[in-house]
Amino acid sequence: MKNYQYLVREAIIEKIGRISKVLDKQDKILIIRSAWRSFEHQRLLWETTFASFKKKHPEKSDGDIKQIISYFIAPPTKSMHVTGGAVDALIYDKIEDCVMNFGTNKGLEIDLSKKCYPYYPNISPEAKKNRALLINLFEDEDFVCDLKEYWHFDYGNTIWAIEKDKEFAIYGPIT
Repeated sequence: MKNYQYLVREAIIEKIGRISKVLDKQDKILIIRSAWRSFEHQRLLWETTFASFKKKHPEKSDGDIKQIISYFIAPPTKSMHVTGGAVDALIYDKIEDCVMNFGTNKGLEIDLSKKCYPYYPNISPEAKKNRALLINLFEDEDFVCDLKEYWHFDYGNTIWAIEKDKEFAIYGPIT
């Protein structure tokens, strides 16, 4: 999307900074693929993914396609990215000169499937190790990992509040 802005809450910037320092000592770089998204951006992402999936699977009904893609992309009004409390992240290995292998990605491109579940068992040992590194870094900073996306982390929003058994979320939508 043209003019995409990576906006996050101040507390999250500090957390990402600490994660980045840990990775720097390992000759790795934290890649933030996405952060705050406007409702408009989320709608565009949803519609683009829907159209792409429909083209690849013309035999599926619109309802089936919506159900399938909603596993990995929230409908525009349900995304936690609108809170500024969600980030999508991967890791770049400076020594290997590439984005690390997480089992479903080719560089920054991620093939959406059940293999994206954080603890999906049928991925390579290398991918499991890389996912564990990514997830542990974020969990050490009090984020929660999405149940279906090993790269998506929440802090302070509704998902975080539910997972951490908090009375309420810290962050609501930024409009």
